[in-house]
Amino acid sequence: MNLELRHLRVVCAIAETGSVTKAASALGLAQPALTAQLQRIERTLGGPLFDRDRRGARPTALGELVLARARVLLPAMKGLQDEAARLAGAGDAPPCYRFGGVNSPILGRLVHRLAAEQPPAQITTYASWSVDELAQLVAGGRLDFVLAGVCGDASPSAGFGLSWQEVAVDPVLVLLPESHPLASLDEVRLADLRHEQWVAAPGDGCFADCFAAACARAGFTPRKVYETDIRGCVDLVDAGVAVALCQATFRPVSGLVTRQLAGTPLRWRLLLGWHPDSPAAQGAELVLETAKAAYVDSLAPHPAYLAWLPRNPGFGVRQPSGVRPG
Repeated sequence: MNLELRHLRVVCAIAETGSVTKAASALGLAQPALTAQLQRIERTLGGPLFDRDRRGARPTALGELVLARARVLLPAMKGLQDEAARLAGAGDAPPCYRFGGVNSPILGRLVHRLAAEQPPAQITTYASWSVDELAQLVAGGRLDFVLAGVCGDASPSAGFGLSWQEVAVDPVLVLLPESHPLASLDEVRLADLRHEQWVAAPGDGCFADCFAAACARAGFTPRKVYETDIRGCVDLVDAGVAVALCQATFRPVSGLVTRQLAGTPLRWRLLLGWHPDSPAAQGAELVLETAKAAYVDSLAPHPAYLAWLPRNPGFGVRQPSGVRPG
């Protein structure tokens, strides 16, 4: 028997439900028929894929290997089918944009601009804390574009073959409660925050090597870092428990202030990525220019930062811009 995609779906269904009986119900098959099919799959692959007892079915080492491959192959094949269907009907079909974002400050404005400029367009979004997850989805044809940020001069992983272009670059600011002793200053020295506790959202950000290195240059090691979602970060800062790093376009929150870090020790580059061999690549320049316009839109609630940008030409939307394909 040759292994087919439908066999991989069977294996995934059993693993996800934890039971051959439940998987059979989910797939609309009789339990004996699914059991016989699993046995044929196991003979083809050379060993048992699941340990089965009264508690259910748990993957063996071989099963884990097959599941790992299946969870890549099945989405990739679905993406191929979707792309083929879109390409086949490209003459009549409205444009389609599938975006992934990692805590992106401009994704909403980008969607708004595209929807206004191309009313028939079909636009979907997907959020994740992981740049690598989104890059893998783009490489597999599940997403068209990803909006992500990197600290300093870092670049996203080159392992997924995406092209990356810079949308804008901002200094990283510090988020403080209005009652904080340093909140009255226009700029705050990083060294003056040596006794603070910090809070950060999960995922890729400046709280890894860049922040630690900046603190080391300022002569200290940062204290405890809490990790929670964006709302949790805001609540902890508002309560005076911690301070946070934030993007320059962070939406104003009552009771909190953002302040420049003296000497701009941390920079955050917002990037747009896509796969150069995908159909979406044909519209990448349009999406990139729209993303830059969306970034400019995001500056309106930040008059102080708008006044700061002309004095610091290395920030904002830079021309020429870009990160070479990885």
